[in-house]
Formats: sequence, C-alpha cells, structure tokens
Amino acid sequence: MKRVASSILVALVVVAALGSVVSLGFSQSEETNIDYSDESHWLSLPESIDKPVDVFYVYPTAWHKINQNEPDICRIDNITMLEGASRVFETQATAFETVGNIFAPYYRQADAAVCLSLSLEDQNAMLSGAPKQDLFDALDYYFENYNEGRPFILAGHSQGSNMLLFVLSEYMDSHPDLYERMIAAYVIGYSVTDEYLSDNPHLRFAEGAGDTGVIISYNTEAPGIQADNPVLLENANVINPISWVRDETTAPASESMGSSIDGVYTEHFADATIDLERGVLVCSTADIEKFSSNNGLFPSGVYHSQDYPFYYYDIRANAELRAANFLGLSGLEASSDLSGDLQEAL
Repeated sequence: MKRVASSILVALVVVAALGSVVSLGFSQSEETNIDYSDESHWLSLPESIDKPVDVFYVYPTAWHKINQNEPDICRIDNITMLEGASRVFETQATAFETVGNIFAPYYRQADAAVCLSLSLEDQNAMLSGAPKQDLFDALDYYFENYNEGRPFILAGHSQGSNMLLFVLSEYMDSHPDLYERMIAAYVIGYSVTDEYLSDNPHLRFAEGAGDTGVIISYNTEAPGIQADNPVLLENANVINPISWVRDETTAPASESMGSSIDGVYTEHFADATIDLERGVLVCSTADIEKFSSNNGLFPSGVYHSQDYPFYYYDIRANAELRAANFLGLSGLEASSDLSGDLQEAL
C-alpha cells in the first residue's frame, strides 16, 4: 500500500514545529477545485493493483478548529487533518486490505462540533459545499484513471459516512453503470434512515451477510444509553456486524471474528445486540470508562470511535464474503483472508 503523502506530512510537521507557515506543494486556494491528478492529494494509492476489487475509503473527522477565527471547513493541506487521517486509516481502512486495492482521497472537511450543532438541513448545506465537491471530484478522477472497470467497495466512518450518503444518493444515481459495480457500502458511524432509503429507491440496506449492492450501517453504544448521540438519527437502520441479522438476537463475543484493540488482534472481545427502538448496536462487554469517545461531542457510553475496532475482523471477513459473492466465486466462505482465493479464482 502506498501512503502517498508520508514524506510531505513529515516535512509539514517539522516546519510547523519550527513555527513556519508553508504549504509545501499544496497551493490550491479555497475557491478552486482540488487537483486529484496530484498524488499528494491522496491519503492512499496502491503501489500495485494486485486484487480484483477496489476499496474507496472516506475518513471521518480528522480535524477541528483550534480557534474560532478559523473557517468552519479546513484547507486541503491542514496539518492536523493530514496527521489525523493517516492515523485513523490504520484503525479502519486496513480492515479491507485483504479484499481490495485501497484508494483514499484527502478532502476538505467540516469542523464536527460546528457541523453537528446545526440543524440537519444546515449540516447538509455545509457538507454539500467543499467536502462534497472534493469527494465527487476525487471519484471522477478515480473512475476515469484508476478503477479500470473493477468492482468496488465504498467504506467510511462518521463524517466520511455522511459524505458517502451524498455519493450513494447523488453520484451513484447519476452513474448507474458505476453503481452496478458496487459490491457494498460500509456507511458506519452515521445513520441510514428509513426516510433516506425511501427518498432513494435505487438503494437497498443489507439484509444478511452476503447480499451485494447494499448498504451496511450501525452506531455502537453501551447498554441503556439515553443521552443524545449526534450521529444517531430517528428511524436508523442497523445490521449486526457479527451475525449479520437485523433483529435483536444477541451475537455473543465468542462468535466474533475478532477485534482490533489498539491495533492488536483481540479474540472474543465484543458482543453485539441491536436495539431496534433506539436504532443502535449495543456492546455490553466493553469498559465504558475506557472505550467511550469522551471527546466533548459524544456522551459517555457512546462507542463512536470503536465502531470499526470492536468488529474489525468481522468487517474484514464480511467484505471478503460479499466480494466473493459479487464475483460469483461459489463455495467460498468468509475467513480471515480470502484475498488469495479471490485472485486465484479469477
């Protein structure tokens, strides 16, 4: 995997530590489109295309305003965002590294505290500006120059998943030929509501472990949380990432493929139960004090930052299974690594 901005990022951090202000090649003004032919505007580009499937990953909020004089949407060269996006890539996007070639663009993103304080209509208006423009431009460049007709998975988290809702409802609706190649969309850490699906009849929510062309979504909390969760919307759809059912049957931790706690494989850590009334995924086996987001935006007991780590290897195995089904590789079952089977079968 080629992490294309690593040397630029190191230089930016060093210069920032010296108190200098430079852009080191990031010269775009906020009024111009981002040039995605410039590899420095990609968080991840594969060094080689060695898998039959691509993954297009959109990272969550990796930046916040340090002072109120900053704009509500950051620059594409913001050092905090570059660092944060790289860190979260390791905890989330790498879940898909066994199944696909991972592409991940940088994009100008909104300050989460500001955005989530707005009405839903105003949130959508804010994200429909530079963030959506960047993501759609990146998709245009990706499909025209990198994809070469391969089926693909969309994956995101939090603000990244919110942006994927625009991709699914607008970009894919305008490009039905591309949408036919979508294996699945992992819209994790944000709500996919009944109303959203009703407004977009070309979209379908997942019903099981192996269906394709579908959306997967959940938001993880501790049992009994009543406080407001800013990414949880009314009538949110949920699927259990261990058992891949949509009812309230508990999937015990013993059935999980494994978690990634602080980057370390952890067996039988997280269980999963859907709370249909609240529209969330409940994990009863984690320590609330240790795993709550506790970043000022989420109440105690909301495991927002753990949506991927708790079910990391379940997501990996599921993506491999859906890819195998999409490619028509009958007889393959989800495992810890299907990538070799996928390539051999092709």
